[in-house]
Amino acid sequence: MTRVVLLLAVMFVTGCAQLQQPNTAQAEKPAVSNVIMKFDIPADALGARDPQLTAVLAKAGALAAAQKQPTVIRTTALGQDFKYINQAIWRGVPQQGLKPTLENLTSGANQTYSVSIETLHAGS
Repeated sequence: MTRVVLLLAVMFVTGCAQLQQPNTAQAEKPAVSNVIMKFDIPADALGARDPQLTAVLAKAGALAAAQKQPTVIRTTALGQDFKYINQAIWRGVPQQGLKPTLENLTSGANQTYSVSIETLHAGS
């Protein structure tokens, strides 16, 4: 489990630079979304409320809040876990400044739990 959390931390650090995605905007889409970072949450770390996972989630909140454009943080997990995940993310968001939007997507029991941070840009 420590390796998984360490891997998440490494993914977080290496994912700090914004990735450039090809612009695939279509006329009917009001906004184009650019993924800054996406990572899976290990089910055992989530179930144990692992302190290292809590720290990674707080850093994800800080990263989202540090962007110059509006951001959305999308979490996919079981409904019972959203309170913990959301609280951990909000711990990293400063009191002042641009606040990210948080979206919770309920997953099925056999789906991967994940967090993604995306900047939102007005589309054509």
